[in-house]
Amino acid sequence: MTFSRLGVSLALASSLAVLTPFSAQAEFWELTGERGSHDPSLINEGSTWYEFHTGQGIQVKRSDNGTRWYTVPQIFLNPPSWWSGYVPNQTRNDVWAPDVHLYNGRVWLYYSISSFGSNTSAIGLVSATSVGAGSWRDDGLVIRTTSANNYNAIDPNLVVDASGNPWLAFGSFWSGIKLTRLDKNTMKPTGSLYSIASRANGIEGPSITYRNGYYYLFASIDACCRGVDSTYKIVYGRSTSITGPYLDKNGVNMMNGGGTVLDAGNTVWKGPGGQDIYNNNVIARHAYDATDNGAPTLLINDLRWDSSGWPQY
Repeated sequence: MTFSRLGVSLALASSLAVLTPFSAQAEFWELTGERGSHDPSLINEGSTWYEFHTGQGIQVKRSDNGTRWYTVPQIFLNPPSWWSGYVPNQTRNDVWAPDVHLYNGRVWLYYSISSFGSNTSAIGLVSATSVGAGSWRDDGLVIRTTSANNYNAIDPNLVVDASGNPWLAFGSFWSGIKLTRLDKNTMKPTGSLYSIASRANGIEGPSITYRNGYYYLFASIDACCRGVDSTYKIVYGRSTSITGPYLDKNGVNMMNGGGTVLDAGNTVWKGPGGQDIYNNNVIARHAYDATDNGAPTLLINDLRWDSSGWPQY
């Protein structure tokens, strides 16, 4: 298999603190440059930001100030040979919803491959000492699903609990979003599979973050991928336990269709979703630009929290 390298050498930041760009002090970051994106995931190394998103070989963008973005080489130049053993129709190097995190001194990048509209899917993993250094290592298969499963192995999200243990949330449609604990060494599943959110019309794209005694589950609902006709929305709930139950602001369990709407879009930005929460104070997502023929576009906001501990823009 062939990987590309990001053409830059950076030392990994010594602190996980986010340095919000000077030009992005407002809640809505005024982004420029190459903004095309779907299902974005952010990571910050020093003064440099990276964004990974759905596309050929895992698409990557870089920003040296957090606001002006440009494309750098993708992760996979060619599909790894093992993909076809789990998703036989996956021959186009089409990778969905990557999720990037720093954990235990290494950068872990989960991603999914799938046949569209089917739960013949797989989640894979690559890792590196830093994004800037490149040299991604193929860590292989994490979890797979087939038509025999009632859930779907896509939309992975790495979350670390209050005790420092890694977990993986994932899932889409069928019986909804799942959660499993990961082995700290292999970063692959160990133990039970938990159900944490379900909805009759679908729920997907989990992003979980821990703050002040609560785990917050953000997810996307309704119709994606239809340009300006998309009805995607970002919803959330919270729990004192990482395995749930996650309740919305009205106390409705997200296993029973609950979820308080954070973002339903507006006249310009249609169908926001595919969200990623970074360091509890930044949210990235895509939305379809009504002024540009519904092009999927990267949006970033400061994420704020009200006095009751609920998220808001």
